Amino acid sequence: MNARRIVSAALVIAAFAFQTARADQPEIRRTDLVKEDISISGKEAVQVRVDFDPGAFVVNHRHPGEEVAYVLKGTLEYKLEGREAVTLKAGQSLFIPDGVAHSARNVGDGKASELATYIVSRNAKLVEPVK
Repeated sequence: MNARRIVSAALVIAAFAFQTARADQPEIRRTDLVKEDISISGKEAVQVRVDFDPGAFVVNHRHPGEEVAYVLKGTLEYKLEGREAVTLKAGQSLFIPDGVAHSARNVGDGKASELATYIVSRNAKLVEPVK
């Protein structure tokens, strides 16, 4: 009976430690706003709001089409494959060509947000991680 209690207690402690570690990591929250077919055959427009906690980082990835990133709040650094990093503040935007691998990081002191608008292949996976 004592062995069961010890194992149960260990599992509870491990679960708490895992949740605490996750709670300490900066978060990124995506809010889907629009997803509609457009007049170009096989393409759709997708618009998403992305909110970054301080220090939050989106790993290197690509999309099946173009993206326009508009910074709503804060300061974000974008790294596009084959280019120097660019830092944008609220009110600035960036065009990301079809298939170009890129990452984004909140480099400001507070929270940051972007409005991401995509013109992509219909029903394709929107985000593809890149090593």
